[in-house]
Amino acid sequence: QVQLVESGGGLVQPGGSLRLSCLTSESPFSFEVIGWYRRQAPRNSRDLVAAFLSGGAITYGDSAEGRFTISRDNTTNTVDLQMNNLRPEDTAVYFCGARVAKRAYWGQGTQVTVSS
Repeated sequence: QVQLVESGGGLVQPGGSLRLSCLTSESPFSFEVIGWYRRQAPRNSRDLVAAFLSGGAITYGDSAEGRFTISRDNTTNTVDLQMNNLRPEDTAVYFCGARVAKRAYWGQGTQVTVSS
């Protein structure tokens, strides 16, 4: 069914930037919710980073607002996360997640490491 594939993760220095991309199996405008979440070790929860909600509203996690920007493009079926001014505490596995028909779908995740 729904398939989500993340890319763009890597190693970056504090203060640097990365752009993550989620390739979706269908239009990124077709989901009830589509966005980015992260798992920060040693915690095992996937926490909101940024997401599009029903109707087009955007919600950001507290740590992301002002630094990260989410966007989507139905010509490429991608949902991107531009991350600026990265901090070591942003180190995490970043997941693309979607909700459709009251079901949740997740990508495999992409590792982001912020370190000097």
